[in-house]
Amino acid sequence: MTDRELVQIVPSARQLALQDMEFYAFVHFTVNTFTDREWGDGTEDPALFNPARLDPRQWVRAVRAAGMKGLILTCKHHDGFCLWPSKYTDHTVAASPYKGGRGDVVGETAAACREGGIRFGVYLSPWDRHQPLYGTGKPYDDYFVNQLTELLTQYGDICSVWFDGACGEGPNGKKQHYEWERYYSVVRALQPGACIHVCGPDIRWCGNEAGSTRASEWSVVPRRTMDTEKIAHDSQQADDASFRLRPIRAQDQDLGSREILQNEKDLIWYPAEVNTSIRPGWFWHAAEDGQVKPLTQLIDIYEKSVGGNATFLLNIPPTSDGLFHPNDVERLREMGDYLRKSYTRNLLLENAHLEADAARPGHAIENVLNDDEAYYLPAEEERPVTITVRWPQPQTIRRLVLKEQLRLSQRIEHFTVDAWADGCWTRAAEGTVVGHKRIVPFPGLKTDALRIVIDDARVCPTLSFWGVYTEID
Repeated sequence: MTDRELVQIVPSARQLALQDMEFYAFVHFTVNTFTDREWGDGTEDPALFNPARLDPRQWVRAVRAAGMKGLILTCKHHDGFCLWPSKYTDHTVAASPYKGGRGDVVGETAAACREGGIRFGVYLSPWDRHQPLYGTGKPYDDYFVNQLTELLTQYGDICSVWFDGACGEGPNGKKQHYEWERYYSVVRALQPGACIHVCGPDIRWCGNEAGSTRASEWSVVPRRTMDTEKIAHDSQQADDASFRLRPIRAQDQDLGSREILQNEKDLIWYPAEVNTSIRPGWFWHAAEDGQVKPLTQLIDIYEKSVGGNATFLLNIPPTSDGLFHPNDVERLREMGDYLRKSYTRNLLLENAHLEADAARPGHAIENVLNDDEAYYLPAEEERPVTITVRWPQPQTIRRLVLKEQLRLSQRIEHFTVDAWADGCWTRAAEGTVVGHKRIVPFPGLKTDALRIVIDDARVCPTLSFWGVYTEID
């Protein structure tokens, strides 16, 4: 495809809204919390589930303190235990001692999110190890769709439906071949604003659960990246000669460069989500209370994911009491303090003089000062595009933030950052893709002038925001 054809691929409104969330929480909670396991087998007694102090409002306060804008709850994990009183199985919170069988953890969490001003999403495992229908084909699909429908009709607005691809044998020794397109159509019909994550068409898995990110994260990728399960199987069963194009896997480091896309005919907007847990496991284990990820590691993941054109989904598992552990709460508070300290004071708004190459009417360089729909668009197609800021006095710069106008696709391929020092421009940093957001950290750059040079772009680049940050006390 040509560069002009590539930039015809743009995000949906639901994808834009999800990327604007940037940083949001995963909450893994089920009978595993009480059995000290990561995966249950479906034989657990619902009587095990009895959190004495369950308080989703505490969860919401903690994730808000961290700067998160949403929360996705594991409404049913692979063990099949439902955190809501589903009428299609007896393996639910209604069969537990929690609130005398009258509790609804999904409903309480959805209400806490609405009250706290953050968005709510649901995780529903397609693998149900408790359900005897698993592996029977359509009868199980009907069961799964019925439960999905309950979640999408009883709990208000849903921002995310998170599907993983876990698939094992059922009690009949057969695997279930999931009817994904049917599941997607249910989500679209009942919650049209919800993004379908990972095993779905809206948000893709970054390829690992460690929080690792790519140096260049493109959102325009071949549609073949969706069928990750089939691709993984095919790449093990056949040599490359049997494919017209090499299969693309979620773990590949290059999913969207010009070289990868040049012979592709079917492209989609499919942004990445980086997911990891705040501690080693996804569910709470008392032995891991002292193993909460250090703040420096979480900052690094944040700035490379949110600051690398992806979103950051951080798991925080409640304890068997139903509360986030104090160690996790403290780390989340530290994370929020860091973000407020690092991204509040924008030096471009403080006696700065901004100049750039001529702009098209209505798209002046001053548009980059406000993080909104307006954007800068150069008058000419030629590259490089240069944007400069000067201050009367030297500034100490810690972070630089760039954003493109994604409604016009992802365009920038390479940029450099130069600082004025000793009478000349000195290279301070460089980067590739920008997309929704690019964060460039500095250890403490002192200068009275900076310039951004966009030296490669698919077509005339856009810039919707430029922030130059110093720390506040």
